[in-house]
Amino acid sequence: MINNNWVSLFLMLCCIFLGLTALASLVRAIKGPRFTDRLMAGNMIGTMVIAMMCILSVYQNQSFLIDVALVYALLSILSVVVLARLVIIRRYGQLEREMKTPVLEDRRIQK
Repeated sequence: MINNNWVSLFLMLCCIFLGLTALASLVRAIKGPRFTDRLMAGNMIGTMVIAMMCILSVYQNQSFLIDVALVYALLSILSVVVLARLVIIRRYGQLEREMKTPVLEDRRIQK
């Protein structure tokens, strides 16, 4: 642990702030009207968790937490890429279905 009380307090306040913003992102992930909002909120939560791990690594003087944070970052990137690909495939399928359905003719009342 760090002996300096001011640095220790600052690091803990940073972790608390990151935790609160992660909770706010969790609310956005739950309430998000679109899938992309949920995707971005999940990505933000992952980034904040990585930052908290790095701060705790400095606070506790444990270097293995940096390794855990790096692995978590790689998994986070992989999940975002897979989910983004899913969004693209879903959008492409939706456009294909719209192209196959006949467009209704313009039936305006003519006088």
